[in-house]
Amino acid sequence: MEAQEKGFSKQKGRQEEQIALEGFRMLYVFPEPLPLPRARGVQVAHFIRALALLGVQVTLAYVPSRDSHPFAPIGHDVPENVTLLPLSRSIWGTRIKSHRLFMWRLSRWLRQKKASGKLPSIVFFRHIKVAALFARTFPNIPFIYEAHEVFAHTAKPSQQARLFLLEKEVLLRARHIVAISKGAADGLKKTFGISKPIIVLPSAVEYPERLPDKAWSESRMNLIYAGSLFGWKGVDDLQDAMCQLPGYHLTVIGGTSEQIGRLQSRKVGENCISFLGHLPQHEVQLLLAKACVAILPNRANTESAYTSPLKLFEYMAAGCAVVATDLPAIHELLGDDGASWAQPNDAASLAQAIRQVCESSDGGASLGKVSRERARQYTWKNRGKKLLNLVTGVA
Repeated sequence: MEAQEKGFSKQKGRQEEQIALEGFRMLYVFPEPLPLPRARGVQVAHFIRALALLGVQVTLAYVPSRDSHPFAPIGHDVPENVTLLPLSRSIWGTRIKSHRLFMWRLSRWLRQKKASGKLPSIVFFRHIKVAALFARTFPNIPFIYEAHEVFAHTAKPSQQARLFLLEKEVLLRARHIVAISKGAADGLKKTFGISKPIIVLPSAVEYPERLPDKAWSESRMNLIYAGSLFGWKGVDDLQDAMCQLPGYHLTVIGGTSEQIGRLQSRKVGENCISFLGHLPQHEVQLLLAKACVAILPNRANTESAYTSPLKLFEYMAAGCAVVATDLPAIHELLGDDGASWAQPNDAASLAQAIRQVCESSDGGASLGKVSRERARQYTWKNRGKKLLNLVTGVA
């Protein structure tokens, strides 16, 4: 009887959520080509899918590409609750590309929706320039702005003053502000004196319920790095650290051919590092599932202060023991006991942190267990629920 009552209670809760979301429509604006196999394209696809599965009617406005549909990189079909709205940002027959052209076409669509009484309940942005254009054109339509950085700090010096004004305008006009990390939220508050609440919603992960057994006794041969190869990501430091770890092997996933060529030209750790380049998402997941130790060697700079790396959550969900540089944006996610910590910009410290894991009694298995358990709270579904609770009061 008690089990039946619990089951009825859950079913009733789901029905109440559906009633609360009835007629709730979200427009998600992404003025870049999709599908996009890079981190932000993967994040957008996962997040929209999670919202759709929670019952939200989502229209995705994006720049069309010749390659399949926006959800292809994550291995899913277009969700039933998602309407695709491809909008060009170009003038046909020319090389001209502009966010203003994209916004002009989006404005035309919105005016059609207004005429039919079907405007979106709320609009979601993560691109500051398009968000500013929208806020000026449609001041009465509420929107959410998701901050992944503070452009007034991260942009080129020649652009910072202009972007400061744009950013301030968007933050003041937004109904809700979401930040990808506490560092980003704090940066916005300090820079712009924002008094309205800023909700921190880190990146998330599609949590695999089952994983293959890992060869923990050989963890030193199963090191992995997955992500881009920009300088602030610290892969040069990781490469230098590998020179101090004879008998260890690292697999590096990601990066362009030019970035890989630059690292290989350094002739550092060349016999103990395999560069695989960019791989499809499902292949990355398979390699992470087999890997033992996953490394996040970010350097201490402006970009790292605001980051919430998608790959970190994938490391955790894959049950890898995490070695990371001790930066506030990373520490807030993993906690004191969630990683083997190294000093940023310090190859020797990074090598020692890797060695500490691999030479532990279980080769890092216990640390991997901690990571995987912690990842449970960072699913895309949970992230979607938190956003809906913010916007509609439905948890």
